[in-house]
Amino acid sequence: MGSNYFYLEFFLAWLTLLRQAGYCNPAIFALEYTLVPDEKYPTQLEQTVAGYDHVCHIARDPSRICLAGDSAGATLQLSLLLRMSKSSNPGKRRPGFATLISPWATLVTPKIRDTPSDYLNADSLHLYGRQYAGNPANLKDPLVSPGVCKDRDWWVKASPSGGFCFMYGSEEVFGPEVRDLIALLRRSGCAVTVREEPSQVHAWPVVSLFLADTQAERTKGLRDLTKVIRQVIDPNHVQINGVAPDT
Repeated sequence: MGSNYFYLEFFLAWLTLLRQAGYCNPAIFALEYTLVPDEKYPTQLEQTVAGYDHVCHIARDPSRICLAGDSAGATLQLSLLLRMSKSSNPGKRRPGFATLISPWATLVTPKIRDTPSDYLNADSLHLYGRQYAGNPANLKDPLVSPGVCKDRDWWVKASPSGGFCFMYGSEEVFGPEVRDLIALLRRSGCAVTVREEPSQVHAWPVVSLFLADTQAERTKGLRDLTKVIRQVIDPNHVQINGVAPDT
């Protein structure tokens, strides 16, 4: 969306719900990465790695960290996990959990198609995806377009210790690719929690916070996320630190 300022209300509401869930000192680290066309791969991934290293330094124990991101931000989180799994001693950097809202799993694919209700446009997405990749050959690189990775062992090594949570709308353009990735992760043996919201569009937890009519509807996605995180990262034993790049 261009800036973390857009997400400020979302972050503040999430912090409130995390405190109510029992986390005594929750923190959200929001990465302001460079957008296309100002920069292309690998700039954004390098910025994500630097941000995660900073959070690891603060948190000390990566099992206390929950990665989070929506849309392109979630893409960068998947790329981060795949990259870290190839580093020396990746277990020492593995986060406790990852919550991914409407991830853009594969940047350019025929499965990304306009839907009657979603606000995203497939042609624009493919344009932005190619701009980010730079070299067309990069679109086949899992670190650029994580959905092209079909290596089950690589995903097992990349998985957070507590697994993944995917949240997306049943009517969004990324739906087919998200479902394919979920199926692959499950076949690989990764722990995966899924929240496919009926009749909803891209990044519905964020959209609902701004557009829904009632407070319960506005915070439904955040409450669902908080509940899932609490099931994996026990607030009685750790304090949670969130990493949430914007889109």
